[in-house]
Amino acid sequence: MKRPKRVRKRAKASRKVTKIEASARSRRRPRYLPEEWAGMYKPVKKPVTLRLDADLLAWFQRAGRGYQTRINRTLRKVMMEERKKARE
Repeated sequence: MKRPKRVRKRAKASRKVTKIEASARSRRRPRYLPEEWAGMYKPVKKPVTLRLDADLLAWFQRAGRGYQTRINRTLRKVMMEERKKARE
């Protein structure tokens, strides 16, 4: 006689968010960060679907784990350069 398969129930990550935490999350990033804040700021991430050329994606993935972070840094670098040019 076969045993019935066990069905694992996912444990819900139920964490109550306080008003202070919720308001801290909704705050916008300051225009500049003091030196002592360097490395402390963590931007809000949004999941998106992005279609990239296969060779471009392969190039970023070739360096191993963290390719999404490298793509993000590259895009941020381009954005900052564009902003700098727009100010001039």
